Amino acid sequence: MIVTLNAILETSLQAYKEGKPFAVGAFNVNNMEQMQGIMMAAQETKSPVIVQVSRGALKYAQDLYLVNIIKAGAELNPEVPLAIHLDHGNSFETVKRAIDLGFTSVMIDGSLMEDGKTPSTFEYNVKVTAEVVKYAHDHGVSVEGELGTLGGIEDGVGSGKTVLTDPDQAVEFVERTGVDALAISIGTSHGAYKFKSEPKLAFDIIEQVRKNLPNTYLVSHGSSSVPQDLLDIVNKYGGQMETAKGVPIPALQKAIACGMNKINVDTDSRLAATGAIRKFFVEHPSAFDPREYNTKAREAIAAEVQRKIEAFGSAGRAADVPNWGLEEMKKRYNS
Repeated sequence: MIVTLNAILETSLQAYKEGKPFAVGAFNVNNMEQMQGIMMAAQETKSPVIVQVSRGALKYAQDLYLVNIIKAGAELNPEVPLAIHLDHGNSFETVKRAIDLGFTSVMIDGSLMEDGKTPSTFEYNVKVTAEVVKYAHDHGVSVEGELGTLGGIEDGVGSGKTVLTDPDQAVEFVERTGVDALAISIGTSHGAYKFKSEPKLAFDIIEQVRKNLPNTYLVSHGSSSVPQDLLDIVNKYGGQMETAKGVPIPALQKAIACGMNKINVDTDSRLAATGAIRKFFVEHPSAFDPREYNTKAREAIAAEVQRKIEAFGSAGRAADVPNWGLEEMKKRYNS
């Protein structure tokens, strides 16, 4: 069933308050095989799932194609609570288009200017985020904002500089904008080449923001773990990614224990698909049927998403998610 981001993350937030924290993975989608792999994993593990789409993905796939693939995934897997989320919206117009397409959640990234690269001011961030919140909430759509900036660049998004979130400023930001979820900068980074050594995440920032904002959903961007086994497959079959490094799963699990509710993952499913396709072509050099190699990619994506679901603790939580669609959220926003 298609629900809002609030429906899914409220389950995570309440579990945290009860001392049984878990987070829900938000997985980026660019094509049919990625969507199928994500839903295969969610169905197998009985987990809620957040499917998110970047501006680059909407352009690549032509937005109507991609949105209807996502909606087909929901229709074919009615037991899986699914939120359709815009990742890193950069303007009111981008957000409006997503809402018109049927997205149940949108992110407005006012931490950067509309070019997606230049850091903005706090007042600019507040202004554009508040405008989006008003419009989205009138339509029953959940909103994620961002405070602070991440290192790295992925899908054309990122300043390349890290600015950690100020927990006190986070309170002012949420109060002035009314966002449902807040992406905070804790030392994670976009892309496959996140770090040169073991990352040091600012768990104290998560703890303080969670303490200051007990009812706001917290989000970790740039959280792919870049698993070594996936890199090994890519490199064994002709790739050259020896220096790629991500956020270790134990670090993400500690972030979840500190109060994180949504974990964004993009790079890892790309690595899984790439490794599977490279391997297939080396082992079957005469192959040319896309159905054959895309089947392997889909299976690899499903396996990697399932690994993340189990690591984040959301397996078995699908039945706990309330059926808060757009109409229900309109009532809640207006009450």
